This record gives sequence, C-alpha cells and structure tokens, in this order.
Amino acid sequence: MSVRIRMMLPLVVVLAAVVGYPLAYSFYLSLTDYKITSRGDVAFRGLEQYDNALNDPDYVQALLTTGTFVVSAVVLELAIGMLLALALQQQRWVRNLSRSFLLAPMFITPIAVGLMFRFLLNSQLGAIPSLLNGLGVSMDFFGSGTALWTIVAIDVWQWTPFMMLMLLAGLEGLPKQPFEAARVDGASALFTFRKVTIPLLRPVIVVAVLIRSLDALKVFEYVYATTRGGPGTETQTIQYLIYNTGITFFRLASASAMAYLLLAAVVVLAVLLFARIRRGGVL
Repeated sequence: MSVRIRMMLPLVVVLAAVVGYPLAYSFYLSLTDYKITSRGDVAFRGLEQYDNALNDPDYVQALLTTGTFVVSAVVLELAIGMLLALALQQQRWVRNLSRSFLLAPMFITPIAVGLMFRFLLNSQLGAIPSLLNGLGVSMDFFGSGTALWTIVAIDVWQWTPFMMLMLLAGLEGLPKQPFEAARVDGASALFTFRKVTIPLLRPVIVVAVLIRSLDALKVFEYVYATTRGGPGTETQTIQYLIYNTGITFFRLASASAMAYLLLAAVVVLAVLLFARIRRGGVL
C-alpha cells in the first residue's frame, strides 16, 4: 500500500462512516415499507415508495411551494444585494463599520431568526403589527395568502448580505479599463451598468445565484419556527414535508424516498449548471 493511500485511508473511513453509511441506509429504507412503529418484518417494496411520492399531491404541492420560495427569495436577494454592493463600492467613509453591520444577520442561526420574527410579527403580541395598528393598518403576517411571503421576507433579511458580499467582491475585482472607455465615450451610468458591469460580473452572479438557490432549497427552520407548514399546507416546503413524514408520522421509508427524489433533482441541476459554467457559458 502506497504512502498516499495510507494517508488518505483515515479520511476515507471517516467519510464512509459519517456520510456513506447514512446515505446507504436511507436508500435501503426507501426501498422498503419500514415504519418506526411497525413491529413486523420489513418488506422489500422496490420503487413503490418513489412512485407513491411522485403521485402524492402533498409532495407535488410542497415542491411547488419550495420552488416559489426559492425563486422569489433569490431574485429579491440578487436585486437588493446588487443595489447594496453598488452603493458600498462608492462609499468612502466608515466602510468597514457599515459592511460589518450589514453582514450581521448572516451570523445568526436560522432557527433563532425564525423565532425572533415569530414574536416580532405575531398578530396579537408582536411589535410590528402593534405599530401598524397604530397607523391604521391591520395585517396578519402569518395568515392565509401572506405567510409564504413573510417567510420569503425573513430569508431575504438574513441572506441578502451574502449576495451583497459576493457581488461586492466581484465588483471590486473588475478591470478599470472598460469603465474608463465607457466614460470617455460619454456612456450613461445605466448604459454602463447594462453593457459593461453586468457582462463582466456575470460569472460571479451565476455562482452566487447557484449557491443561494441550493441553500434556499433546504429551507426548514423558518417554517418550523413560525408557521409549522400552515395555514393549512400553504407554507409546507419539501423539507418540512419530509420531516413530518419521517419524524412526526414515523414513515421513514416514504420520507427517505421523498428525500432521494429531491436529491436526484438537485444533483442533476447542479451538474448541468457547473458543466455550463466550466464551458464558459452563462445562464
């Protein structure tokens, strides 16, 4: 056995234990009818759980809810993050202080953020609804029709700084010559932004959107801390449905199949996007 293999062997063993075994065991469960409460033998069901998941209206609805959440949150974070990055790039005073202040939400754990907004936006006890009531505006932030958008707003509040940080780093690394040429030619600020800044910054934008989209797909803490999937199933995302199926209702086989279907979709999407980026293409 070569020295290289012997040095890598401990890492391989650790990865196999903490990553490989859970993945393999959950895949095995997805092929059975295993339930925590079942006392009988576990029966092999093949792809039946996958078929059940794909034909489950709740699963399809959770996928649509998650897709709506991801697209809405990432688009808003990209737009607001770009505006903040452009403003910070022009800032000359107290730059480090303002940047540190704007990055603060990123360092709070998501479950704490969810609990914080749960109390701030509570229709009976929350400070924000009370303030709005004083102005003559009545709004239930976690009611029907508004709950999902409230969760989107919470995600935007916490993760826009990440998008801003990525875009600001990209802006400060752009070459100066194209901007000087545009200025000499008399191009307006909007024209320079559309025709110079965006094309040069596009690789950074693609990577930032990809990272945030994959992270937003995992949304669970905000839903758990605020709405628990309600009202009804209006804010039931795919991660919360998998949690409910496996942990609340003990149907681990069904939950494993749902999780693997999501994993397969995310892996295919990520591989296609990375392949396009590697070829120098854009979205």
